[in-house]
Amino acid sequence: MIALTAAEIADITHGRLTGDPGIVPSSVVTDSREATPGSLYVAKPGEHADGHDFVDAAFERGAVLVLAEREVTDADGNPYPAVVVDDAVLAMGALAAEAVRRIRAHREQRGEQFTVVGITGSAGKTTTKDLLAGVLSTAGATVAPQGSYNGEVGVPLTVFAADTDTRFLVIEMGATGLGHIKYLAEMVKPDIGVVLVVGTAHAGEFGGVENIAKTKGELVEALSENGTAVINLDDGRVAAMRARTKAKVLGFTASPATTEEVEARNVLVNAQGHPDFDLILPDGGPSVQVRSRLIGGHHVTNLLAAASAAFAAGIPAADIASSLSSQSAASRWRMERTEREDGVTIINDAYNANPESMRAALRTLADLGQGRRTWAVLGAMLELGEDSIREHTAVGTQVVRLNISRLVVVGREARALYVSAIQEGSWGDECSFTETVEEAYELLQNELRPGDLVLFKSSNGVGLRHLGDRIALPPRAEPTGESAAEAAASEGNEQL
Repeated sequence: MIALTAAEIADITHGRLTGDPGIVPSSVVTDSREATPGSLYVAKPGEHADGHDFVDAAFERGAVLVLAEREVTDADGNPYPAVVVDDAVLAMGALAAEAVRRIRAHREQRGEQFTVVGITGSAGKTTTKDLLAGVLSTAGATVAPQGSYNGEVGVPLTVFAADTDTRFLVIEMGATGLGHIKYLAEMVKPDIGVVLVVGTAHAGEFGGVENIAKTKGELVEALSENGTAVINLDDGRVAAMRARTKAKVLGFTASPATTEEVEARNVLVNAQGHPDFDLILPDGGPSVQVRSRLIGGHHVTNLLAAASAAFAAGIPAADIASSLSSQSAASRWRMERTEREDGVTIINDAYNANPESMRAALRTLADLGQGRRTWAVLGAMLELGEDSIREHTAVGTQVVRLNISRLVVVGREARALYVSAIQEGSWGDECSFTETVEEAYELLQNELRPGDLVLFKSSNGVGLRHLGDRIALPPRAEPTGESAAEAAASEGNEQL
């Protein structure tokens, strides 16, 4: 973390300081349980709890300063050392912007480079972020988000993990409405902006898919003429963003392309579900082979995006291919494969879901399940607005047409998926509906057999990822307290 005194923090955030102006926090946390000696604790109001109620706990664990929206006193009535601001989240953003500015200025004074990469898209952000961070780390100190830290709180927390030794800063950018990506981009000033896909997830919240495209394009609009916009030419709405940026444009595609683009040729998915392809970079050199360890052909887009951003950052082709070929999924619940001792295979892809990622996961299940009994355990795709019934109906139809052996639909919000599968010709034991996750757990525990392949897929809020974790354990085993704590700690809102 960049060293800032309490007085500087107050000045940057236009806050009111109570306490010693010379305090220099060594880290920033938004969860009092994560506070350590030297922490700045951000007491932000939340959906389910108010951070101000946990200031005592943060200081008990070693916090030295609180960024708060009101003054908080200890048991004796004395105010805690604090910077009091109107909006703690916006104050975090201001601190993050200043941290990026100082890191860049410091490194430039030393004659060293500092590259910020922003990544957005309706699907694949976290996987692409993980892949790119893996590649960039071969060339210098790299900071990237934990999990899916991609919003107005997560992005500053990622920035705070960087310091003047950081060569590459990778930022994942999510949004729940117009202007959100613009805000994040103005905060971190990316040198490279990556746009993956424009999907229909959260269309209801955004007011339509065109607004999603408009929001995603805010990233390339924020780039300077010295920057590079990395765009997916296989998505028409993303490809159209070429006209929205003054930066250099580097496109990537799995279709025949010009020598000015990044291309995947001879794409295939092997028997284990891993995509292989020849990577063509616009440097005039020979192709390099990528043999990915990720599961699912849809990851070709993420691999190409990571390769393109790494190329734009100056990484040699051979190093890009070597790193991409060595990496497995780094974040949990993204096509995460577990082999049970009794021969049941679990694929847990239930961190989030939208129509595009649901279709991709089901195709992978069908491809991997040749000669095996396949199960699709599916929950709702949330925040689809007026398209919800239509999109769930389409998924139910797809399950049947892919000849998935068993379908288990969990929760009333996904019932249209179950109904459409029945109407398409799946009935009896082939198709089941359960009201709750617990009912689904009992059904699976009773009916899974050695050799079965089971996919779990739903939006984050449905919680099927935790059901997948339970089923991945030996039959009738229960999660330990540690696993339960990890599950609770991982809860968060999805951002597109």
